[in-house]
Amino acid sequence: MSADSAAIGVVGAGSWGTALAGLLAEKGYKIDLWAYETEVKRSIVQSRENRLYLPGVKLSPQVSASTELAEVVFEKELILIVVPSHHMRKVAQNAAPHLNPRAIVVSASKGIEEKTHLTMTGVLKQALPDGFAQRLAALSGPSFAREVAQQTPTAVVAASADPSVATYVQHVFASPFFRVYTNEDVIGVELGGAVKNVIAIASGIVDGLGLGLNTRAALITRGLAEIRRLGIQLGANPHTFSGLSGMGDLVLTCTGALSRNHTVGKRIGEGRSLEEVLSEMRMVAEGVKTARSVYSLSKKIGVEMPISHAVYAVLYEGLSPREAVYRLMTRDLKDEMDDLR
Repeated sequence: MSADSAAIGVVGAGSWGTALAGLLAEKGYKIDLWAYETEVKRSIVQSRENRLYLPGVKLSPQVSASTELAEVVFEKELILIVVPSHHMRKVAQNAAPHLNPRAIVVSASKGIEEKTHLTMTGVLKQALPDGFAQRLAALSGPSFAREVAQQTPTAVVAASADPSVATYVQHVFASPFFRVYTNEDVIGVELGGAVKNVIAIASGIVDGLGLGLNTRAALITRGLAEIRRLGIQLGANPHTFSGLSGMGDLVLTCTGALSRNHTVGKRIGEGRSLEEVLSEMRMVAEGVKTARSVYSLSKKIGVEMPISHAVYAVLYEGLSPREAVYRLMTRDLKDEMDDLR
């Protein structure tokens, strides 16, 4: 299978799916893009623009939009799935009967399924026929959709248990403005991409409270420590969390104005309720659901994640943001290196 001539289907026409479809189209690939909403399909067909999720970005004629999932995935050599994590299983199950049995399937979604505590490739292993298990990959890293669409230099990671699959995905996506590294640590790459959204909500809360840069720096650093703790417990390579899908994505999402998760946290820190904030958003802030998954998973396997638990308590148990900060700051004192032992 040649990376230069792959037939590609992109499942999910949110901002990230649209940006990646545009990137691949600019490289010369013909892209079939599945949109859930008829209005998104119509917008792309009529104006070459996803006015709902990525307004102001023109798409190449190489991108064809459709609301027919079977049509988009049929006979493709590579399928890129970019749907909200809580829809991953259903979408994959619906796509499965129509997939080319030799296709490579790439997840660019970031999340942890609540009931199973599986990352997105874990969900795909269950939802797709057995033969796909060795042809799965995850694409993750610090990458706001709008900046990728504007061809801002960006670096990400393609992770697969099979190095040849990771290398194939690397070559499909790599461009002069989109640098792709490979990694065999799929669970580490996916956990970094998922849990950083929870920490980003905490960072937004800190900013909403007006607590300053010292607080944000401490939060990011200690947030990375608890992501790493969880990852090690689940078999990840600890070095992964120092890379693009760990520290890189965490810093971006905790500090960038384009971060939906940071925006949710900031509005809550300013005194808004979660329900009020979400009612005003069309796009999904993955950290809101991932906070539930991380809370229950960490409790189940006995991993200490105080920041993530504080976010859960603020979102779902009515804990005030200021009280959450106070509780974090007054926890039992410890050696910083305890996390490394």
